[in-house]
Amino acid sequence: MEPRKIAPAALKRVFSDLKTGNEKAIGTWLYKGYRVQVSRYKSSGTERSALLYRKRRDEGLCVRCGAKVMRKNPLTGALYRLCDTHRKEIDRK
Repeated sequence: MEPRKIAPAALKRVFSDLKTGNEKAIGTWLYKGYRVQVSRYKSSGTERSALLYRKRRDEGLCVRCGAKVMRKNPLTGALYRLCDTHRKEIDRK
């Protein structure tokens, strides 16, 4: 995943989230040419996968490839978790 540029105020929020143990602090950022990476030490692959899944789902991205999901579930109004390409693989019709 590509690091995102971050402003000083946002970097302070990351550090305060880190102090409180909030999972929002986990990520990779660029600050004045430096890469700031926050991750858990000795975390399992399952935990990393769950964080990636949750993050992609919250941002409206396909959980497999990270592409933007455009279609919504007509019953719930929520975005589908897979893009059209990956939905075709599981289409039951």
